[in-house]
Amino acid sequence: MMLLYDDLVQLFPNNKGICDPSLPFLTVTSYAQINQPKGIFIPLYKDSGELKEAIDHGAIAVLWDEKVPLPTYTPNQFIVFYCNDLLKGLKKMMELYRKKQQDMEEEQVEHMKFHLLPETSLNGNKHTYDLSVMINEWEQFMKDSYDGRGE
Repeated sequence: MMLLYDDLVQLFPNNKGICDPSLPFLTVTSYAQINQPKGIFIPLYKDSGELKEAIDHGAIAVLWDEKVPLPTYTPNQFIVFYCNDLLKGLKKMMELYRKKQQDMEEEQVEHMKFHLLPETSLNGNKHTYDLSVMINEWEQFMKDSYDGRGE
């Protein structure tokens, strides 16, 4: 089960790039250096990396702070979802994903990959966390050590 372009347009109506309602996203990450096929890059941290690197690693979309100018090298067709708070935007995405996942609980389907915490992203840990466990760990991590990009 994946989030689709159409799902994210409903969450983030301020967007640009190609419009493909059925386009699935396979990966969500806050680290540009992570391999992210059909990925959504969210530059949450100061060490998240640059958009160009995320694109080089497979990102096809970004959740972008509307107060930050988009780099001029961003391709015209590249999907940009604008929001005014990346943390709240990510949380909305995770909540929508959890709801869709609960609605499809019985079906055996491929799931999105989330790489948001340093220990699961940077150390190459391939373990897939249950989404509710990951949300709890991520929220605790953010409370303990959030050093937001641009702050």
